[in-house]
Amino acid sequence: MKKQRILIMGAAGRDFHNFNCLFRDQAAYQVVGFTAAQIPDIDGRKYPAQLAGKLYPKGVPIFEEAELPRLIRKFEVDTVVFSYSDVPHEHVMHMASIANATGAHFTTVGTRSTMLASRKPVIAVCAVRTGAGKSQTTRRVCEILTEEGRRVVAVRHPMPYGNLSKQICQRFATYKDLDKHHCTIEEREEYEPHLDRGTIVYAGIDYARILREAEKEADVVVWDGGNNDTPFFRPDLHIVVLDPLRPGHEMQYHPGETNFRMADVLVMNKLGSADPDDVAEVYDNIRRVRPDAIVVEAASPITVEDPKVISGKRVLVVEDGPTLTHGGMTFGAGVVAAQKFGAAGLVDPRPYLKGTLVDTFKTYPEIGTLLPAMGYSPEQIKDLEATINASDADSVVIATPIDLRRLVKIRKPCTRVRYDLQEIGQPDLKSVIRGLKRRRT
Repeated sequence: MKKQRILIMGAAGRDFHNFNCLFRDQAAYQVVGFTAAQIPDIDGRKYPAQLAGKLYPKGVPIFEEAELPRLIRKFEVDTVVFSYSDVPHEHVMHMASIANATGAHFTTVGTRSTMLASRKPVIAVCAVRTGAGKSQTTRRVCEILTEEGRRVVAVRHPMPYGNLSKQICQRFATYKDLDKHHCTIEEREEYEPHLDRGTIVYAGIDYARILREAEKEADVVVWDGGNNDTPFFRPDLHIVVLDPLRPGHEMQYHPGETNFRMADVLVMNKLGSADPDDVAEVYDNIRRVRPDAIVVEAASPITVEDPKVISGKRVLVVEDGPTLTHGGMTFGAGVVAAQKFGAAGLVDPRPYLKGTLVDTFKTYPEIGTLLPAMGYSPEQIKDLEATINASDADSVVIATPIDLRRLVKIRKPCTRVRYDLQEIGQPDLKSVIRGLKRRRT
């Protein structure tokens, strides 16, 4: 019987997980390669043989997504499997049209076959878009569980952008572990806030192995989702964060709408800054699509380390990278802080961009007058540092989830902006999690 030739479209995360769940060691299929998008410098590498299994002794090559038609023809691909997140539905169908026009089938992958079963209770925290407030919601869930005396382990959605052979199963308990694993800025942004609160974090590539390791030291496993992707573990409680600053996106982005339709609990975040008409639009979609879901209302209030660094100053605002790039947000906590504490204005970073950041702004021109904290490589971290210091800003507002000063030498006055989830009224997350306890006992 002829093997089905498969090409997996991805971004170094969901694509590897789908391969591991569906195609590794499956003789009926031949995965001819992956394509890469969203993250720089992934294409040209290989998914290594030690992860790919016995059928791929040379590993599986990773190509540029732009080569999709050529790859389908060259390898006589039968099916293209779309496997990355936070893209408009229209984009998914454009990819489907390219695949179909070149002769291949096109598919997305269902959750039943890619959510691994755990021996421990699992709470999954996901979102409908990148930058909705998923990270602070996850931290709040971990805080509640810890206060109840439960051992909590957070398992983070994959970000394996380095040496894949060394990222199979990673455990983070201290800042030294971040250095040991050569973490990018994006990884540090997700891991450091957990470590600051004493929460162990696991991440990597082989999530079956990661889950088994996490279960050894957890009473409850918390799935800390990435982008707007669906959980890799089958949740006992599925929490999904909504963003009324982008009303309607819960119905317009893949696979965020899948999360929206699956959720047990919807967190309506950012109520402190969203327009009432936009909030009403999101509530209309909840009533139409998910009237049975529990809704927790919340805000993400900011705190500023030193407001005097902002007041009356021309400030350069550095925001979380993925939120500004494929997340598509045009402002974040740094802009809110600049407005709240009376900045004289925002400094446009574009005249001062160095190295790889020039390409970032070409790819994502909608970023505008903010600087994303890009740092997928040592070179890019140096470019970020050079860009900040070359600007004519009076001061710098650091609105990333980490203290960027640990990695970047900023030769200007600077201050950090922090934000945490604050539930409003009832129901709140604590009452929802108590429901999980009753369900499992």
